[in-house]
Amino acid sequence: MDEQPDSTTASAAGAAAGAGADARAGLDRRAELSEFLRTRRARLQPEDVGLPHYGRHRRVPGLRREELAQLAGVSVAYYTRLEQGNGQGVSAEVLDSIARALRLTDAEHAHLTHLAKPKHKKKQAAPTQQVRSSLRQLLDTLDAVPAYVVGRRAELLAWNRMAAAVFGDWSQMPAQERNWARMVFLKPEYRDLYLDWEQKAIDVVCGLRMEAGCYPEDPRLSALVGELSVKSEDFRRLWAAHDVKEKSHGVKRLRHPLVGEMDLRYESFKLAADADQSMVLYHAEPGSPSAEALRLLASWGADATRAGTAS
Repeated sequence: MDEQPDSTTASAAGAAAGAGADARAGLDRRAELSEFLRTRRARLQPEDVGLPHYGRHRRVPGLRREELAQLAGVSVAYYTRLEQGNGQGVSAEVLDSIARALRLTDAEHAHLTHLAKPKHKKKQAAPTQQVRSSLRQLLDTLDAVPAYVVGRRAELLAWNRMAAAVFGDWSQMPAQERNWARMVFLKPEYRDLYLDWEQKAIDVVCGLRMEAGCYPEDPRLSALVGELSVKSEDFRRLWAAHDVKEKSHGVKRLRHPLVGEMDLRYESFKLAADADQSMVLYHAEPGSPSAEALRLLASWGADATRAGTAS
């Protein structure tokens, strides 16, 4: 028998409604586990995994619970209990089987493990994020490369002159607003800066989802999610998808007020001594118009930084 259909709209509304709750409670790990499994199951069709597609009218999108349980080699009751948010006693081997059945990526598999088998840590106030002075010096030596350090909750911690020239002078913002999630969803100028704003927004939300699995009791993360859920319909929509992804590499297309469109490649590196921090560097294809645009921004110095802020 099919279970009742899931409601993305209800999930999004619930996120917004919960925004006013006490942030000290953190995110509900059981609810996160339940919704993550539901959304992963919903994206698979029987034919995707070699099962016959019985019946033309299926009341839920994707696989049924019993179909997923069959693929994973567990009982329907066992899988149902897990999808209801009860990960107590689940083994790593069972999680591996479910991850294979759901065709999870490595990032999704890690997220599932964090949700189902959380590492119990003594509750304590999160320390203030600090960037090592030698790392700040390294940023300053990268004269022609936009680079910055991002930490927990998508917070911008340090950047160089070229990053300010490309993305805007973040030193002119209050510290609380130096956050990729707040900038992307709450500042209209960033919708203009990113030619593919939707993909940038997806990347930001996927990163926050990964953190929610690792640190479900982080009150500042919970407060950030609540604030954005209330203020941004786009954030509610993307958050309800439960997609996760590690910071990696790729290409961003930008529209700068001084030099026009640029295609910049980026690489993200986790810092060995600061596991929650990543350094992100941008560069352009040698000899390309985008490389010339970066060279011009570097030569204009403070004028380029002011233009980036004005954008």
